[in-house]
Amino acid sequence: MIIIPAIDLKDGEAVRLYKGDYQQKTVYSSSPETLALQFQNMGANYLHVVDLDGAKDGTTTNLSTIQKIRQTISIPIEVGGGIRTMDTVELYLETIGIDRVILGTAAIENPEFLKTALKKYGAKRIVVGVDIKDGFVSTSGWLVNTQIYYLDFLQELEKMGVQYIVCTDISKDGTLQGPSFPIYQKIKDTTSLHCIVSGGVKGAEDILEAARQGYYGCIVGKAYYEGQIDLKEVISCLPKESFPV
Repeated sequence: MIIIPAIDLKDGEAVRLYKGDYQQKTVYSSSPETLALQFQNMGANYLHVVDLDGAKDGTTTNLSTIQKIRQTISIPIEVGGGIRTMDTVELYLETIGIDRVILGTAAIENPEFLKTALKKYGAKRIVVGVDIKDGFVSTSGWLVNTQIYYLDFLQELEKMGVQYIVCTDISKDGTLQGPSFPIYQKIKDTTSLHCIVSGGVKGAEDILEAARQGYYGCIVGKAYYEGQIDLKEVISCLPKESFPV
């Protein structure tokens, strides 16, 4: 399993939201590219970047900041938030040099777009972000709740050829209460998707538990920013694995 540190961008700054609430944000850095370099120096072999403004508005609001991050570090980067057209997919993957993109709202509202992206770039570069609230999928930066049951949606994704998902339990994100392992276990029991655990990680024990349970990856955000975890030490505890791109 790989550990993926997260940088969430709002107005060009690295922030964290509490349970996806845009009104409850904490700013951790006004220089996200410096933060990215720190993660690389700690031994991270992938970086997770989310454009929170883009997720809400369907735009590439933080594009210049993401470009700076790409120019600053050499490790692979995955980007999500606001990616709802093939032009934006191409911009990130071909122009900016991002290694893979995460489709969220668009994957739900426009399955044909997801199919087109998968056909052009393949399942290793097109990831789907599945955000869950009370068992149902949420969209538009977690502001819109659908009536789509998450396991039904995941099974549909699998039929379409999706292989990699970032799965977040919104009720846990930014809370430091531990990941929703029962949700991830159900995903493992009912699909063959490679699942990246996201939301609620409070310390090293959660990451090691995700590794023990055999998940593909684990995203670390607030636990690092709040000093709850020694990221360099935890990364060194896990065997080095190359991240497919």
